Amino acid sequence: MITINKSPNADARTATKIVSKNELFKNSKQHINDVKKVMSWIGHKLIEAGRKHDYTKIVYLDEFYTDYSLSQNGFQDDFKQRHWFKDLHLLERHHLTNRCPEDVNLFDIIERIADITTAGMARSGEIYEDDLSEEILLKAYNNTVKLIRDNIEVL
Repeated sequence: MITINKSPNADARTATKIVSKNELFKNSKQHINDVKKVMSWIGHKLIEAGRKHDYTKIVYLDEFYTDYSLSQNGFQDDFKQRHWFKDLHLLERHHLTNRCPEDVNLFDIIERIADITTAGMARSGEIYEDDLSEEILLKAYNNTVKLIRDNIEVL
């Protein structure tokens, strides 16, 4: 939980009284510190997503290798229709065009950006064209606001 303190006097729209310059300064500093707490929480969430990224390639290495090997040995089937990808790898949240979770958030989108950028640059030197719908982006934005709101406790 992210704990923050009430600071209605940090904004003229919500101020409960006439505020002195010193009180405005204190409330503004508090707001800045509260934002720092949220940004730190966001950073931890991104690090956590990075730690878990592509875990199905490791945990299910046998299944991954089986399907990967078939593709390398001339099997003409769609790799994305093979067991490892569709049943296991798509459990990961960042494959948003294949299976977008209802609670998609901006952490999923940032992980996707990091994934397609590093994969493209490391494998071919190019980033493949990628397109997310406005619907997914808007849903991710709104879900992220809700996720942060649900993790804030105002004292």
